[in-house]
Amino acid sequence: MFTNYFKIAFRNLWRNKGFSAINIFGLAIGLAVCLLITLFVVDELSYDRYNLNADRIYRANSDFKVNGGDFKDRETPAPMASVLMKEYPQIEQATRLRNNGKTLVKKGNETLTEDGSIYADVNLFKVFTLPIIAGDSKTALAQPHSLVISEYIARKYFNTIDVIGKTLHLDNTDDYKITAVIKNTPHQAHLHFNLIKAMSGWPSSNSTEWLNVNYITYILVRKGITQQDLDGYLRQMTKKHAGPELVNAIHSSIADLEGKGDHFRFVTIPLTKIHLYSTLAQEQEPSGNVQYVYMFIIIAVFILLIACVNFMNLSTARSAGRAREVGVRKVLGSSRGTLICQFLIESTLTSFIALSIALFIAALLLPYFNQLSGKQITLDLLGTVWLVPCLLAITVFIGLMAGLYPAFFMSAFQPVEVLKGRLASGFKGSWLRNSLVVFQFATVIMLIVGTLVIYNQLSYIRNKKLGYNREQVLVLHNTASLYLRAKSFKQDVLKLAGVQSGTISSFLPTGINTNTEGYSKDATNSPGQFTAINTWYIDEDYIPVLGMKMLKGRNFSKGTLTDSTAVIVNETAANLLGFRDPLNKKIFRGIADNHLMLNVIGVVKDFNAGSLRSKIEPLIMRLGDDRGSMEFRVSTKNLPALISQIETLYHSADANMAGQPFSYSFMDDDFNHIYQDEQNTGKIFMSFAFFAILIACLGLFGLVTYAAEQRTKEIGVRKVLGASVTSIVSMLSVDFLKLVVIAAVIAFPIAWYAMNSWLQGFAFRAPINLWVFVVAGLLAAVITLVTVSFRAIKAALMNPVTSLKAE
Repeated sequence: MFTNYFKIAFRNLWRNKGFSAINIFGLAIGLAVCLLITLFVVDELSYDRYNLNADRIYRANSDFKVNGGDFKDRETPAPMASVLMKEYPQIEQATRLRNNGKTLVKKGNETLTEDGSIYADVNLFKVFTLPIIAGDSKTALAQPHSLVISEYIARKYFNTIDVIGKTLHLDNTDDYKITAVIKNTPHQAHLHFNLIKAMSGWPSSNSTEWLNVNYITYILVRKGITQQDLDGYLRQMTKKHAGPELVNAIHSSIADLEGKGDHFRFVTIPLTKIHLYSTLAQEQEPSGNVQYVYMFIIIAVFILLIACVNFMNLSTARSAGRAREVGVRKVLGSSRGTLICQFLIESTLTSFIALSIALFIAALLLPYFNQLSGKQITLDLLGTVWLVPCLLAITVFIGLMAGLYPAFFMSAFQPVEVLKGRLASGFKGSWLRNSLVVFQFATVIMLIVGTLVIYNQLSYIRNKKLGYNREQVLVLHNTASLYLRAKSFKQDVLKLAGVQSGTISSFLPTGINTNTEGYSKDATNSPGQFTAINTWYIDEDYIPVLGMKMLKGRNFSKGTLTDSTAVIVNETAANLLGFRDPLNKKIFRGIADNHLMLNVIGVVKDFNAGSLRSKIEPLIMRLGDDRGSMEFRVSTKNLPALISQIETLYHSADANMAGQPFSYSFMDDDFNHIYQDEQNTGKIFMSFAFFAILIACLGLFGLVTYAAEQRTKEIGVRKVLGASVTSIVSMLSVDFLKLVVIAAVIAFPIAWYAMNSWLQGFAFRAPINLWVFVVAGLLAAVITLVTVSFRAIKAALMNPVTSLKAE
């Protein structure tokens, strides 16, 4: 019996090739997009789950608000880990990491730059699942200058993993002995371990101070301990150990701070949530955004629903064409259940054919999707256990759901009525079909609005005056390797044609380098006076090179000796410190008896440092000797030649510079990189909107085709009576345009709410203007008209003799 069902299903699909092609291709696109989004979501949700105890691992974060100054960071005090393990038996392990940033590694006569370099405690392997290929995890980090490397590093520098006992020369200073080799960290990790140095080699690793936060602490709790329990232990520990130091330093207790709405606390975040939920700017690697995950899930569901709606609409629209078939079958003894089964098999067969095409489309689109999303997703049907069963289940579900309404609708026809030709049909005949068309175009309009809002926000970001000039600024990295030759190298570069000015500092508005220090308005740190403020160390050329504006006072001066104890504050810092006129005011850096008196010599206009997602933070600038990077303002059309000259000077600056990595970027590129996620999201949104429009247009084309077929004789009569082609096209188009208008009325408020919620993530944002909705509505109307007109014009041009000859 089922064999016969399949034969009939194939015959019907083949007999109605146009209808079948629209249904299959629409479903295939919907399934392909849904598959790609599913792979993306699974990838995002799988971060750090390679750890066997991932559900019991947490990271402690610092969260301080003291007298108006906010400080949030992933770093915590040095003694936290040992105290937790000693005083709380509920803690199974606690280990510390210290970020070492980019590390220079010597390979033969050249030096290379490597990411993923950290210092770590000896018990690192008891918390994280880092499989050892060679060596002993128990002793690998026991001695200073011990080094654990990844398989990637071992093969890159030695072409083998048999490297135990060998050494690597790091950061142009020390040799480290390799004690173990670990497997490469999976891509889905918020931290990638390439070079792990023994924490015992770091000078301050045994510090007992609770007010200095320099270490990243990961905590493995025992089974049954919840995050709420752990946060409670941290509160107890903070009051017991950090509380006394806080009172001694700022003369305010934790209770005093909490009494006026401030706080001094350490909070936890589950390991598996760091990638998607952490909002800290200091994360070692780029984080994801759970908001985008939810957004893409909703888009996938809606695109799939649009494809299913096509199937339902086209099936019911062509019901008149199959009415006599149903009537004959019922007369010959077919039951309604048998007919329902037949129609569901047809829809499921259509769904499976669409699945095979969808896999092909997904494979073609995957490289492009990976490029947009920055992922390394693969379509491994055999290697991914859950993928094939899920695809099969979803395909059957879609086939049944898409075919359910048409099956019940057509199987309910009464044979007497349909065989007499009394079945009501036509586009206007189904409120449900019209509702589904409205749903399709409402979804399309929402995606168009979303795309326009995202690109409008990106345009706003690109054109906003930031308070500094990022154009034509060349940033040289790894200039710390120049040591004492840094300043003379800077002067040599300034002599080159095309170089206007230069400065030395690694604290940049487009970077993530931060340094928070404590300040007070009086030497005794009396209650209410102490606060923490981000502090940048710059030279006297920094402000003019970056085009910042001094509002009051003066810039640092090279010849003024007292500027070693001078500071420049931004407007926000001046307000935080409570200075109406900050010039020549004294502030005190440090705590307790260890403080330094500083003199405010100027106020710089507020500028946006970092992302526009964040508000402008208080900032203090001090004259310092930070050689981490150099910035040069250049003006030349032949940049490659200039960069080549700078590279020559760099490698010849000192005998030890030969072979050192020469790395550079442009500040405007660094700025754009901050918003890479938003740019990628905009492109993905636009791609999804295109596919949604394509699927909706396929369905619309099918509907107008059937509407034209059902009104063929009416069109012929109208032409005989003198109707023009334009009037006939308008007659066929107006019903669909009405539905688009209804869809727009429904879509606009939903789209506004969703995109306004997204914009709340930016401290600085463009308004959602009326033109966004006008453009989206007009675009949807134009798409509808083009799709409908293509088929309507063909129907209107048909010879009336042909359409009326059956009469």
